[in-house]
Amino acid sequence: MVKAVFPGSFDPPTNGHLNLIKRGAKLFDSVDVVMSVNYQKKYMLSPEERFDLMKEMVKDLPNVKVTLWDKLIVDYAKDNNIRVIMRGVRAVDDFGYEFELSMLNKQLNPEVETIFLPTEQKYFVLRSSSIKELVSLGADVSEMIPHNVENLLRDKIKNNIL
Repeated sequence: MVKAVFPGSFDPPTNGHLNLIKRGAKLFDSVDVVMSVNYQKKYMLSPEERFDLMKEMVKDLPNVKVTLWDKLIVDYAKDNNIRVIMRGVRAVDDFGYEFELSMLNKQLNPEVETIFLPTEQKYFVLRSSSIKELVSLGADVSEMIPHNVENLLRDKIKNNIL
């Protein structure tokens, strides 16, 4: 059985993330979506909000599990007998960063391999960091993020919570 972990902050989760998760769910027996919790980093959404949104997004994928994690991803992999880290890459810049990260993870846990999945073309320019600004400007983001994510972001902006 080949299990994979798909780590990220998912702040907010996007349709690009969901696309990668669905593709990973076809490649691996199971995929653990591990949402990072770093209390020193400022997120748009709380860990619980990100968790709930992602759980809703993957509810129809029986071999996908969502978890919050506040330690190293290689420790999660070791604790859960996972030997594959799955990462999405959009462009050369992403690849450079992800490659360096994979080398660091390999040094921390030589048993873990990193697999890179290229982003599908329609999600190529989609960045979580751009979503908040687009939503705050009233842009149509219905092709970029699920409706539940959009509704939460719009409510937070309306109430000046973001």
